[in-house]
Amino acid sequence: MTESLHQSRRPGIRAAMFVDFDNVYTGLMVLDPAAAKRFAEDPKHWTEALADGVAGEDSRRFLIRNCYLNPVIYSKYRPYWTRAGFRVIDCPSLTQRGKSSTDINLVLDAMDALSGAAHIEEFFVASADADFTSLIQRFRAADRMTTVIAAGAVAFAYREMADSVVESHDFVAVLNGSAAESIHTVASPKQPPAPAAGKPKPKPASPAVRELVAFVRSAPGPVAGAMVAHRALTADPSLKTDWGGAGKFGAWVAQIGQSVEYSPAQSGWVWDAKRFSAEDLPAPASLQPAIEEQIIRVTDVPALSSDQFRQVFLSLEAKLREHPGNRVELSKAVRDDCVAAGQPVSRAAVNFVLQGLGYAGVPLTVALPAPELAAAWTRNVEELCRVALMEFDDGEKLALRRWASGGLLEDKPGAAAG
Repeated sequence: MTESLHQSRRPGIRAAMFVDFDNVYTGLMVLDPAAAKRFAEDPKHWTEALADGVAGEDSRRFLIRNCYLNPVIYSKYRPYWTRAGFRVIDCPSLTQRGKSSTDINLVLDAMDALSGAAHIEEFFVASADADFTSLIQRFRAADRMTTVIAAGAVAFAYREMADSVVESHDFVAVLNGSAAESIHTVASPKQPPAPAAGKPKPKPASPAVRELVAFVRSAPGPVAGAMVAHRALTADPSLKTDWGGAGKFGAWVAQIGQSVEYSPAQSGWVWDAKRFSAEDLPAPASLQPAIEEQIIRVTDVPALSSDQFRQVFLSLEAKLREHPGNRVELSKAVRDDCVAAGQPVSRAAVNFVLQGLGYAGVPLTVALPAPELAAAWTRNVEELCRVALMEFDDGEKLALRRWASGGLLEDKPGAAAG
C-alpha cells in the first residue's frame, strides 16, 4: 500500500495558481465569448495542460489553486472550479464603484504562499491587471519563477517583470481546443523558440523541407519568416497542426539543419548560413522611423511597416467575409493573403492586431471596411501609448496615425481619435 501511494505521487515543480476570475472572464468575453464560457466552466482542461508541461519540460504540481470571484455576479460558476480542485474565495464589491476585494485577497494569499513551508517554485497569476506588478516583483526578488496568463492588454512593466506571459490569443486558442501544443509552449515570448527534447525531427526528404531549403538557398538575403512559413505550408499543409511535432515554426526550422538558420528578431527571419549571418538581418532602425521604433519598443506593437499594416487591414476586410467569428482560421487566412500580396507578416503580428481590434470594441463577426478597421486599431495603439505614459506632440501623433493605420486615414484627419 505504501509503495503504490509513493508511485502515484507525481514529481514536478511545486507551483501555485492564483486566478482573478472577473478580470480574465471579462477580458475573454471581449475576445471570444465561447472561450470565456470554456474558461468559466472547464478550468480543469487548461490547468492540466499547464501541469503536464511539454516534452523536455518538468511537470508541475499545483499545491495551491485559488480562484477569486465576485459571488454576486459569478456564483453560478463556483461548482465548476471547486470540482476542478480550486479553492474559491468570494470577493464581493466593497465600494460604490464596484471595485471588488480580489486584489487584496489574492496578494495576501500569494505572500503567505511565498513565505510558506512548501517553498513554491513557480507562481502563476491569471490576470491582466497591472496592479499585480509589485507582487510579481516580490516573486522575482525571492528567486521564484513567474507566469502571467492574460486575457486583456498587458502593461509593459507588468509583462517585463514576469518570466513568461501566456498571451490572450494563445490562451483563447487553447480554450477553443485549436492549439495542438501545450499552453506553456507559448508562454515565453522573451526567449527564442528552442527545439524541445524528444520532439520528432522533420524528415529531410519531406516536401516542406525541400521547398524551404531550395527557397532559402536561392534567396538574395535573409527571408522574412512569414514568407518561408507560407511556402512550407503550401508544400505540406499537414504542418498546420503542430509543425511536425515541433510546436512552432521557429522550432521546426531549427531542427532542419542543412545550414538553414532562424532568428525570431523582427517577426522572424530565415537564411542560408553558408552565405549570410545574423549580421545581415535588416537593422530595426533602418526599418522604422524614431516614433514608430519607440512605440514598438515600449508597447510591443508588431514591428510592421505602414505598408504592411495597410495590407493587414485590406486582407482582413476581404477575409472577414470568409471566416466571421473564427479567429484561428481568420489569422491564418490574413497572414497568407499578406504574403501573397508581397507584404509578408507573421501570424503572431496578425493575432496582435486582431486582439487590439477586440479591445477597441470591433466585432470580428461581420465584414467591415479596411478604413474602419484601421481607425479602430489606431485607437488601440493610442490607448497602449497612453497607458505606457508616452507623450507626443501634434506632429508625432499624426505620424503615429499614418503609420498604425497604414495610411488609410490620411484623408480623414482625427478619424482615429476618441
